[in-house]
Amino acid sequence: MGCYLGARLARFGRASVTLAGTWTPGLAALAERGISVTEAGSEWTASAAAAPLSGPLGPADVVVVLVKAYRTEAVAPVAARVLLPGGLAVTLQNGLGNREVLEALAPGRVRTGVCTLGATLLGPAKVRGFPGAIAIGGDPDGSDVLMRWVGLLEQSGFETEVTPAIDQMVWRKLAVNCAINALSALVGRTNGALLASDESRDTMLRAAREVGDVAAAKGILLEVNTGELALEVAEATAANRSSMLQDLDRGARTEIDFLNGAIVREGRALGVPTPVNDFLWRRVRARERNPVPTPALIP
Repeated sequence: MGCYLGARLARFGRASVTLAGTWTPGLAALAERGISVTEAGSEWTASAAAAPLSGPLGPADVVVVLVKAYRTEAVAPVAARVLLPGGLAVTLQNGLGNREVLEALAPGRVRTGVCTLGATLLGPAKVRGFPGAIAIGGDPDGSDVLMRWVGLLEQSGFETEVTPAIDQMVWRKLAVNCAINALSALVGRTNGALLASDESRDTMLRAAREVGDVAAAKGILLEVNTGELALEVAEATAANRSSMLQDLDRGARTEIDFLNGAIVREGRALGVPTPVNDFLWRRVRARERNPVPTPALIP
C-alpha cells in the first residue's frame, strides 16, 4: 500500500515523497528505478526517495504510517522524531491500537484514517493498485497541514474526506476485515469464493455482527448491518486475495491479534460474547505456529 500511495502522491500530486522501510531489496529497487505501478490496464513509473528506517529521515509535514499493526511500536519513535512542529502522523493501518501507540509519542499530532484502496505487491518496488477512497478523522475546517495534505491526495486521484465520525468508519472496516480476512486466509480462497457456501457466508455474517455488538457496547453506533456490509464487500472485492491470506502464504506474521484477537479482548472487557472471532483468532494463530495459550492470554 505504501508504494501505491507514495507513487501516486509523487507523480500526480507532485509531492516530495520518501518511502522508509526495512526491506532492503525493495528500497534498493525503488532507489534504482522508482516505483512501477500497474492499474486499470495501464503501467507507469514514479520516482520517490527511499530510506531505511534506521537511517536519517525527515523533517516531514506528514508521516503516513502503513506498517503492519504489530510493527507500530517500532516505527512510532521514528515518526515522532521526524515530524516538523505542527506536523501530523496519519495511520491508515488495519486493526485497533495503532492510534494510541502513536499518540503516546506524538500527543495531539495523530490522525486516524480509513483506506479502501487495494494494493498487491508484485515484487520489489512493483505494485498493482486498485481504486478506493480515503477518510481522515478531524475537523474539515481544521489544521492547514491536514487540509493541504488532503488537497495533495485529491490531486493524486484519491477520493478523500475529512470527518469527525472516523471511529464509526474504523469499526465498520474492522467488522469487514474480521469477517473476511481470517476466513479467506484459513481456506486459502479469494474474497468472492467465500460467498459460494452457506457455511462460509454464515461465518462471515456472525463474525461481523460480533464486531458490531462490541462497538455498540463501547458506545459506537455503526448504523449499518455489519453482516450484510461484509457480504457486500466480499462481492465487490471478489477477485482479491486478502492481505492475511498473502501473509500466511509467505509464512509471515499476520495482523490477527489486532483484528479478531482485539475483538475478543474488547468483548471480554465489556462482557460481550465473541465466539466466532475467538475461533478465527485461534485458528490463524495455530496456522502461524504460534498457538494461543490456554487459558488464552491476549497480547
